[in-house]
Amino acid sequence: MADNSSFWDSLIYAHPVCVNWNTEAEGSFYHLASFFFLVGYMGGSGFFGLLYVFFLLGLGFLCSSVWSWLDVCAADIFSWNFILFVICFVQFVYITYQVRSIAFDKEFQELYSALFQPLGISLTVFRKIVLCCDEQIVTLEKEHCYAMQGKTPIDKLSLLVSGRIRVTVDGEFLHYIFPLQFLDSPEWDSLRPTEEGIFQVTLTAETDCRYVAWRRKRLYLLFAKHRFISRLFSILVGNDIADKLYSLNDRVNLGKGFRYDIRLPNYYHMSVPEPPKRRSAGKIGNRLRQH
Repeated sequence: MADNSSFWDSLIYAHPVCVNWNTEAEGSFYHLASFFFLVGYMGGSGFFGLLYVFFLLGLGFLCSSVWSWLDVCAADIFSWNFILFVICFVQFVYITYQVRSIAFDKEFQELYSALFQPLGISLTVFRKIVLCCDEQIVTLEKEHCYAMQGKTPIDKLSLLVSGRIRVTVDGEFLHYIFPLQFLDSPEWDSLRPTEEGIFQVTLTAETDCRYVAWRRKRLYLLFAKHRFISRLFSILVGNDIADKLYSLNDRVNLGKGFRYDIRLPNYYHMSVPEPPKRRSAGKIGNRLRQH
């Protein structure tokens, strides 16, 4: 105990207490360094937040190095501050390279800001998603079909970026698809990875449209490598289907005032028992059960 107390006493009281304080202010570089430290530690998160932090901290350590070299003339203080400046500079260059390597086109940047960034998805994860679609945005001209009823195979998952898509079945209008909505989320969710199917509705561009398309096989390979991305798309697709359920007002009438959304097989079968004497309902139910 005596040895421990002597150690702490020597550690605390070994240095003399400041009696006469220096009345002269330190040089301008010292105060400039303190200002950079103060502002630098207010930075946020993310790539741009890190750039902000390391840039200002690097300037602060550089000013401290100049101050210790010119005013204090202390080699140890200069060495530590200069080493920290070099570390901040290297980190700043590295993060800048990362940001440049994951730069996107304007439409992808807007898509990230509107849909993925609010969910806390990092740019590195979003880049994997963008690379899966070959960084391409497909154009669909007005009155051209994205999918035709009973003909187009379900081989991709697409997200509308701009424009408006009209969904019809047997010529009857169902609903619209707007930007940031999936074009084929019900079809995607109705099939297992090993299953194949065709569209039971027709999707027509009512205006000039732009959309992102992920091929089915490539997207499932991405899911197998990154479970987080798989869960992300599962949430996005499920939320998109829920939005379509709540927004559908014009559905196909199948007699006695019953209304069904034929794009959602599970919802169709759970809504109302199938009228036994209605051939049209029977045909649609058989078509749904096949897929």
